[in-house]
Amino acid sequence: MLKKYHIFPKSSGLNLYMWLGFGIMPFYFIIRSSSNLQIVSGILLIIAFFFCYRLTLSSKGWPVYVGISLQIAISIAMTILFSYSYFSFFLAFFIGNIQNRAGFITLYTIHLVTTVITINIGFVLENKFFVTQLPFILISLIGVILLPLGSYNRNKHGVLQEQLKDANIRIAEMVKIEERQRIARDLHDTLGQKLSLIGLKSDLASKLIIKDPEQARAEIKDVQQTARTALKEIRQLVSQMRGTRIEEEIFRVEQILKAAEIEFSLQGNHTISDISLLSENVLSMCLKESVTNVVKHSGASLCSLTFDQTQAELLMKVHDNGSNRSEELKNLKGNGLQGMKERLEFVNGSLKVVLAEGTTLIMRIPKNIKQPDKDDHL
Repeated sequence: MLKKYHIFPKSSGLNLYMWLGFGIMPFYFIIRSSSNLQIVSGILLIIAFFFCYRLTLSSKGWPVYVGISLQIAISIAMTILFSYSYFSFFLAFFIGNIQNRAGFITLYTIHLVTTVITINIGFVLENKFFVTQLPFILISLIGVILLPLGSYNRNKHGVLQEQLKDANIRIAEMVKIEERQRIARDLHDTLGQKLSLIGLKSDLASKLIIKDPEQARAEIKDVQQTARTALKEIRQLVSQMRGTRIEEEIFRVEQILKAAEIEFSLQGNHTISDISLLSENVLSMCLKESVTNVVKHSGASLCSLTFDQTQAELLMKVHDNGSNRSEELKNLKGNGLQGMKERLEFVNGSLKVVLAEGTTLIMRIPKNIKQPDKDDHL
């Protein structure tokens, strides 16, 4: 399978047509020359420049520095002989793609110094055509100063983003492995001992059926009770796997708000007590949805989270100082508000929206919700 051949950089900061313009323009400067020797030498310099440029674009290590050095020399010759100083644009973008810090600083300094010296030589030679290009030459010089720095910082940022992405993937894999190990330990601790006990008591009951029926019945009752206990622990373990704790969700939303450059404030005691795991899971999902709405739709600079607990209920407020869309918020439409309301009502909770100095979502969940006890049945 053939690889795509890129004559120009894929992410150069300039579009293809501008690169073509910079590639065709030097021929105009050369054709103005008076002798055929100058025209031929100029064309050879252009071909040599683009040949070195393309080879350097696909090279690594020392050939890159040799190729750029040759291109700098050709750029100097083109400026002095033909008043064409715009090859420095090509070099400015290319030097910014060098990831080695020492190499970048060295080539950036050499390119900047040689460009400034060459431009001054052009003015000293008092070439009228060169002087008429003064505004464009100054723009070119500014590009030589700024473009490599911009490209270098952009590429560094891209590398850091890739490294961060890889790190997050590795962390996610490690978390999965740790979670699998934790589940394995919990299952072993929960089921291993009790299943062994059930097996031993079942064997004992089968031996005592004829010799001591009363003792056999007692052993069978122990087996039944142990099985109920194991079933209850398994259900609790599964519920904990599915649920999201409020403290974990607070940590996540704090990170989200920080990434969105929104100030976060936490008030009140967020240690949840006397509510079921289901209710806490519902509250966590509502908190996640509320903060997502703040980040995506409010344009806020501040988001505060407040907890207030009484003996009867738990109250959670999410307030932001951003703009709001009153009709949607009043009618609980859009942005997942209806879904939040339905989740809260499922656990006998409620959702209220207050529009004053921003938006406040007030979520209430009653404590000590009685759930049907199914653990007494196998």
